[in-house]
Amino acid sequence: MDSNGVMLTNLVMTIIGADRPGLVQLVASRLADHGGNWLESRMGHLGGQFAGIVRAEVEADKADELVKALHALEVDGLRVIVHTETEVAPAAAGLAATLSVVGQDRPGILRAVTAVFTTHAVNVEELESERVSAPMGGGTLFQATITVSAASSEVLAKVQSDLEMIATDLMVDLKLNPTE
Repeated sequence: MDSNGVMLTNLVMTIIGADRPGLVQLVASRLADHGGNWLESRMGHLGGQFAGIVRAEVEADKADELVKALHALEVDGLRVIVHTETEVAPAAAGLAATLSVVGQDRPGILRAVTAVFTTHAVNVEELESERVSAPMGGGTLFQATITVSAASSEVLAKVQSDLEMIATDLMVDLKLNPTE
C-alpha cells in the first residue's frame, strides 16, 4: 500500500529476446503507460540475446492490464514472464558476504561451490560470472562474483572452511569476504 492508501501490486518480470536497440524502452513504455513504477533491474547481453529481470510496482487495479500489455510484446520478439504479488516479503536477515571465484574453466565449478552454500543454508543473493581469456595464452578462465547471505558469522566461517577444502580439487582461487 502506498502513502495514499492505494493497494500496490509488486511485479517481478523476466525478459528475453534477440538483442537489438529499443527493447528496454518497450518495457519501460508499457510500464509507464499503465502507471507502473520501475524499482530495480539487472539486464545484459548474453549470447546474442538480451535478458533481464525487472521489479516494478503498479496500482493493484491496473496490474492485469499491465501484464496483458507486457505479454503483448511477444509480437515484437520480446518474451516477458511476470510474477505478481500484492505484498512484498521482507528481506531475510543475515550477514552478507561476497565470494570471488577464479580458475581454469571446466564444468562443475558452480555446482561444487553452490553445494557448499546449500549444505549451510546460505542464500545466493546475486551471481555474476563470465569466461575470459587467461593472460599470456593460458587458456580460458572462469570468473564469478557471488553475493550470499548467511544466518551468522559462524555459518560463514564453516562455509569458508568447506570452500578452502574444495578449492584445490577445483583448481580455483576462492575468496570469501564479509560485506559491511
